[in-house]
Order: sequence, then C-alpha cells, then structure tokens
Amino acid sequence: MYPAPIEAYFAPRTIDGALQCRAEAGDDAMFIAGGMSLMQAMKARLATPRALIDLNEVEELSGLAKGPRGVTVRPLTRYRELAVTTALHGALQAIGDAASTVGDRQVRNAGTIGGSLCWNYVASCMPNVCLCLDATLVLASLERGERGVPINEFLIGPLETARRDDELLVEINFPASKVYGVGSAYRKYGGTVDGLPIVGIAALIEVDETGLCTDARFSVGGILPTARRFDGVGDALLGRSGTPAAFVEAASAAADAIETQTDHLASAHYRKVLIRTLGRDVLAEAHARATGG
Repeated sequence: MYPAPIEAYFAPRTIDGALQCRAEAGDDAMFIAGGMSLMQAMKARLATPRALIDLNEVEELSGLAKGPRGVTVRPLTRYRELAVTTALHGALQAIGDAASTVGDRQVRNAGTIGGSLCWNYVASCMPNVCLCLDATLVLASLERGERGVPINEFLIGPLETARRDDELLVEINFPASKVYGVGSAYRKYGGTVDGLPIVGIAALIEVDETGLCTDARFSVGGILPTARRFDGVGDALLGRSGTPAAFVEAASAAADAIETQTDHLASAHYRKVLIRTLGRDVLAEAHARATGG
C-alpha cells in the first residue's frame, strides 16, 4: 500500500522554525526524523499526515553533552552514534548496549533515540532503557514554552506518550551519579538477531567502596502496556555483594511480580523465564561495570 498524499513538506533549520512550521501546518502535521517507524505506519495508512515537518536539518537537535548535572542526549542522535560513544560508559552504558542491537544496520544508521521514545512501541529498546536510567524529557511548544516530563510519566501505553501534538522533544536528560561506582547494562532476546525483542532487560547498579550494592534499578520491555520498572530488585540487592545467587534471587523476584502476556511471539510463562535468566545476566554485567570488573 502507498502512503496517503502529502500536501505540504517543511524542512526547518531551527527548533523555533520547526515549531512555527507546526503552527502553520495545523493538527494534521507530523514531525519526522529517522522515519523508521513513521514511514512504515504511513505505508500501511495507520498514520495519514497531510504535512510532514522534516527535522533532519535542525542541528541543535543532534548530539550529546556531558556536564556536572548529568548527560543530555538530543533526540535526533542516531543509534550508530550512541553505540560507539564513550561518553555513556559506566552509568549510561545501557544506552550503547541497546543502540548497538536496535534493528538492522539501516535502522541503526537512520533511526533516532527521540523517534523511538515518541513512538513508544511496546517492544522498543530505548523507552525501556530510558525508564531504567531515570531520564527526564524536555518538550517544547510554541505557545506554552518548555516543560520537563519524567520518563515514567511520559510513557503511557502502546504508541501513546504524554507528548502533545504541538510539542517537540528537544532534550533527553540523565542525572549525574553521586555514588562511588555505578554501572548499567541492557540485553534483549528475540526470535531473530535484528528483530524486536520478545523481552528486553535494562539494569543499573550502584555500589559503595566495599562493592556492596546501595541501589539497583531494573526495567522490562516487550510486555504490555509499556516498559515497566520493578523496584523490588533494589530491595533484594541492597547491602549485598554481587554474587550469582543474589542476582538470581533479584531477577526471580521481578519475574514473579511482573505481569506478562501471551501473544504470537511467546507465552506469558516463557516471558517470565526470560526475565529470570536474562535479568540475572544483565544484573551481573551492570555490577561488573559498577565495580570496574
């Protein structure tokens, strides 16, 4: 099937220009960046915008910056860039893990982190990772200015977020770590190497000078209605050293607590098995990065 006719096309060079284009084009306009999800939806006529606002010439929406308050990743940053940068090593290394396994080479070359977050497909890697890493998203509107939205409030359900139609995602902010050691990791399991995951797991672990866990975060993707975080992993690991038994116990607690679903890809029971086994390995990898192992 071919897309519905596009009546207007805009290619602004600034954020303000993009917002002005949106105001001019009206409610039937959509922003497009990498287009990895939107173009497929347009071909199937699940999305029928009458105008497209192409963001690829807006340079201020690309790249990342590291400062005392944390790391800012801009939404047009491509997966290929996130996969190789050393600026994310340690606390935010899960982003690079996910970026290096998203889709195939074409998707990694063209796809953007912001597009994935705003699309919020149930099995997407980036919403899951950003949930685990406690991101705050900055949205800009011509009429209302900017507002910050915590990731847990931004992700609502399948293909649904807190972004209003006239808002543009302009920043993804990750807080700086203030502890001795912190590491994160991400892994997914799917039917094919380049396919969407049946389950994806992201984890972050913080340790003190003795290697004991002071905090842990654990999130799961590929389950309805959207990626979710299980705070019980932190309770299970608090004050403990990074032993295989501790990681098995923590991942099993998450698998028992998180509701899973059966679909054409996997049964609910199999998803719980994956949360236990994949979760154990991801926790171990995050701990190793936190301790420099």
